[in-house]
Amino acid sequence: MNGTTAPSPWLPTAPCTPGRCAAHPEAAHPEAAHPASAHPASGHRPPGAAGAAGAAGSVRAVARLAAGLATVVLGVLLAPATGLLPTAVRIALVRHWLRAVVRAFGVHVRYEGEPGGGPLLVVANHVSWLDIPLIATVLPGRMVAKSEVRRWPVLGTVAALGGTLFIDRDGLRALPGTVRAMAGVLAGGGRVIVFPEGSTWCGRAGGRFRPAAFQAALDAGCAVQPVRIDYRPTGAAAYVGDDPLGTSLWRVVTTRRPTAVVRLREPFPAARHPDRRALAAAAQRAVASDTANLPPPSVHQRSRSRPASASSARTPA
Repeated sequence: MNGTTAPSPWLPTAPCTPGRCAAHPEAAHPEAAHPASAHPASGHRPPGAAGAAGAAGSVRAVARLAAGLATVVLGVLLAPATGLLPTAVRIALVRHWLRAVVRAFGVHVRYEGEPGGGPLLVVANHVSWLDIPLIATVLPGRMVAKSEVRRWPVLGTVAALGGTLFIDRDGLRALPGTVRAMAGVLAGGGRVIVFPEGSTWCGRAGGRFRPAAFQAALDAGCAVQPVRIDYRPTGAAAYVGDDPLGTSLWRVVTTRRPTAVVRLREPFPAARHPDRRALAAAAQRAVASDTANLPPPSVHQRSRSRPASASSARTPA
């Protein structure tokens, strides 16, 4: 995702940068986007109103940031104790915690579609660090992440405790072993969650789905569930280039009403496609489409998703 070291030549590179893709002036001054709506009668704000609105926005942002960080730290502190609980209970608690983290940072979430049952390779576009809790809330499973994440303060510990499969993106020799590990989880009835673009993108554009991870679904004979994540405003949640995590957090909490829409596409059997490249292309088309494999919205649109199927009980949280 982010880093200051020079990337390997085979790694995907997104053209997105914080300055070009993540800037959103309405975050710090939300009233600037709709000046008339604040004072429709006069068309302008009385003296001091702008300063008061800015102060209120800053107080709200600080409160969100404090609440979000406190929720993260609380979960980390309680994580060792959850190891004594039954797997299904532990997964339920982790899901509630992740949902609480997202809400504490002020993000509103809408899910569309249904989580699939049984072993699944879950693949999604990658825009933000928020993608991870958003997916894990409704489709708990083993995440695939770059090895650098293991060294991140706090979040690295959380990822390791959650059973993340770490991949050395700079070493092609390690890739077959990672694919075998993914296939083993899937063959055992669990879920694996991967972002096949290989890097974060701003949300206005996306990268090509790399085919390697899809070999695990073919080897395990399981289904693939594509997931599309959109954010509004588009740039608020973007975590791209050398964007520091602290800057990204502040951008989210200073946005007036950041919203995430998570669309769960209908799962399809991996065996429907002859090889991993065809499978990757099919999954990418499903993610990119606005209408692919979606049930009627009147039935499935909701603010909260029902619990995922029992197969998630076999997936370490």
